[in-house]
Amino acid sequence: MNRFFISILAVIAAVGVMIVTSSFYTVSEVEQVIITQFGEPVGTPVTTAGLKLKFPFIQDVNRIDKRILEWDGNPSDMPTKDKLYVAVDLFARWRITDPLQYFLRLRDERSAQSRLDDILGSETRNAVAKHELIEIIRTTKDRVPLRDVLLTNAKIDLGSLVPIQKGRKLVEREIFTAAAEKVRVFGIELLDIRFKRINYNESVRPKIYDRMISERRQIAERFLSEGNGEAARIRGNRLRDLNKIQSEAYRQVEEIRGLADAKATEIYASAYNQSPQAVEFYEFTRTLQSYKFIISENTTLVLSTDSDLFKFLKGMAPSGQDISTRSSLKTDVGPQKNISGDVPSQKAVPAK
Repeated sequence: MNRFFISILAVIAAVGVMIVTSSFYTVSEVEQVIITQFGEPVGTPVTTAGLKLKFPFIQDVNRIDKRILEWDGNPSDMPTKDKLYVAVDLFARWRITDPLQYFLRLRDERSAQSRLDDILGSETRNAVAKHELIEIIRTTKDRVPLRDVLLTNAKIDLGSLVPIQKGRKLVEREIFTAAAEKVRVFGIELLDIRFKRINYNESVRPKIYDRMISERRQIAERFLSEGNGEAARIRGNRLRDLNKIQSEAYRQVEEIRGLADAKATEIYASAYNQSPQAVEFYEFTRTLQSYKFIISENTTLVLSTDSDLFKFLKGMAPSGQDISTRSSLKTDVGPQKNISGDVPSQKAVPAK
C-alpha cells in the first residue's frame, strides 16, 4: 500500500516539475519573444529581459533577435546607363522593429535574408541602370585630381576629371530610400546600405585592362619623347658652349703664343745684332741646328758650292782622313738636279 502511494506521489511530483518548467521561460537582453498558441501568435511581443510566464504545453516561445543584423549580397552583373556591364557587390545593416509583423510575414531570419536579396537587388539594379558608371564610382562633385610634384612645372596636358551630377553617396541614398519603404511592411528597419565593390564584368575585364595599359603606355611614350627632346636640346647647348669655350681658349692661346714669339724674336734680335761677330755666331748656331734635322745616318746631300749649308761642311773631313786632304774630294761630278734647281757646278758630299 505504501509503495502505491509513493508511486502516485512520484508521478504527481514529476508532472508538477514538468508543468513548472513549461510555464516559465527567460528572455535575454538581445532578443524578443513571440508567444504562439497552436501556431498562432497570442498577446503582445515580449521585448523586456527577465523571467516570464506562459501556459504550459499549449504555448510555444519564438525567439527573435533584437540586435543589428547584417545583409551581404552576392555580386551580380547589371548594366549602367552608358551600356557598361559591371559586377556590383552590396551590403546593408538592418534590425527587427516590429517582431509581430516580422513573425507573421517571414517567421525566421533565413526568410528575411531571402526577401532582402530580392528587394535590395532589384532596387540596386534600377539605380545602377539610371546612372552612368562615373556617377557610381565617384563620390564628390568638386574633386581635384592629384598631380605628382615632379609634374607640377611640366607643360603637359594631363586631362581633367569627368564632371558628375550626383556621385556614389546620392546613388546609395536613392537605393536606401526606395528599399526602406518596401522592407518596412515586414517589420524590418533598414539602417544603412553601401557599395562594397564595383568592378567590370568578367568577360570585358581583360579588354578594359588592355585599354588602360595602352593609355598608360601612350602617356609614357609622350613623356619619353618629350624627355628625349629636352635631353637633345641640353646636349646641343652643351656642345655649343663647349665649342665656344674651346674657341675662346684657342684664341687666347694663339694670342699668348704670338706675343711670346714676338718677345722671343725681339730678344734674339737684340742679342745677336749687338755686333757683326754676334750676327755670324747666330748664323753659325742656327745652321748647326738645321743640320740636326737635315742630316742623319747614311744621308747624302747634293748642295751647291755657294750654298750657306755647304760652307760650314767644307771644313769637315770624312772619318779617317786628315783635314788637309779635303781638297782631294771628288769634284768631277757631272751636273745634277738639286731640289732648288739645276746649277753648273756642284759637289756630292757624303755626310757623316
